[in-house]
Amino acid sequence: MLGAMDLFDDLQARGLIHDSTDRTALAERLSAGSISVYVGFDPTADSLHAGNLVGQVMLRRFQLAGHKPFPLAGGATGMVGDPGGRSDERNLLNRETLQANLAKIKVQLERLLDFSPGPQQAELVDNATWTEPMGVLDFLRDVGKHMTVNQMLAKESVKTRIESEHGLSFTEFSYMLLQANDFRHLREHHGVEMQMGGSDQWGNITAGIDQIRRRLGVASFGLTWPLLTRTDGQKMGKSVAGALWLDPDKTSPYQFRQYWMQLPDEDVERFLLQLTLRPVAEIAELMTEHRGDPGKRLAQRALAADVTAMVHGRAAAIAAEQAAGVLFGGDPLTASIEALEVVASEVPTTMVERADLADLVALLVRTGLATSNGDARRGIQQRGFRVNGRQVDPSQTAVHTEKPLHNRYILLRKGRSTFHLLEISPT
Repeated sequence: MLGAMDLFDDLQARGLIHDSTDRTALAERLSAGSISVYVGFDPTADSLHAGNLVGQVMLRRFQLAGHKPFPLAGGATGMVGDPGGRSDERNLLNRETLQANLAKIKVQLERLLDFSPGPQQAELVDNATWTEPMGVLDFLRDVGKHMTVNQMLAKESVKTRIESEHGLSFTEFSYMLLQANDFRHLREHHGVEMQMGGSDQWGNITAGIDQIRRRLGVASFGLTWPLLTRTDGQKMGKSVAGALWLDPDKTSPYQFRQYWMQLPDEDVERFLLQLTLRPVAEIAELMTEHRGDPGKRLAQRALAADVTAMVHGRAAAIAAEQAAGVLFGGDPLTASIEALEVVASEVPTTMVERADLADLVALLVRTGLATSNGDARRGIQQRGFRVNGRQVDPSQTAVHTEKPLHNRYILLRKGRSTFHLLEISPT
């Protein structure tokens, strides 16, 4: 566990500081004692995604260092949409959709942080609770008056959108004021001194700091981290094709794990530093070992295990790892029932009766592993099929002699990587 005095140096060593208010003052404040800090998450989809992970893990780092985290669910700002990092305007959501999204995201936010009573207890807030009661005239007088249009136009996210072919609507233009007011509200009513976010949030964060200075006359702090980007340089967000969701119904724990397993070597150290809680020195040792034999993918395995367990729980991470072992040539006889359930969700699966196991040729045709009875027999003669990891003997005509895995599954395999799972009917 890091102490408050070590936190700032640790963040720098991990490459997690892109912009910040005065670094000396911030480091001194973190060393002086507990600070309350917030990160916002807008519910513009029914799940958070991998791009949100840095924010969640950052709050966890601060909590472990003795600070109090405030994850903010943007029930109000989510209805407007942040123009930062986008080339066009978001589709506005109706209130019912937004509330449904919010309910799911709250569960994901609570998964990484400790909400049990104590001085560092995480506190989940929703900016709709103080934004919705505010009338438009109050908003213009109390918030808008303290920021000039010149200041807003100078923000990089605004300039970029104004110069684009899509332009910028007044709705999105007002997002900066809403977020600035969030920081002011949290500073005034919850003592939150610091806001963090991705580098595209710097303009919004400094707008909030300015609101606090003008309206409350006190200091506050801001920090951004580099955006989490894919190997092609694209931001890892929900608007990008192939988004990596935190909801297991949208991206299964197995698929989630495999994404991190497939990272190229040049990216894996950065993700280990920024997404895991492993000490920096331990990661350095791991990378040295990894470079000694890159084929073992030790760094990717460590990253995949840590991040999958963080998001989906330790049991799901272990099951996903075992399932990957089965699908990449491991012995299915050693797999747990949980791992085989993961396999069942990832490969074609057919429900069969126990009596069906007497005719292997028919099963191979039924499952599509063979195009005809003749094709199935030729494949068997050429030893092209495996049952539960064991090569089918040319004389074998049935699979009933193979003990079902956990008395429930039979795993058929054609060649090196074409699988079909048979699930035996319980009746």
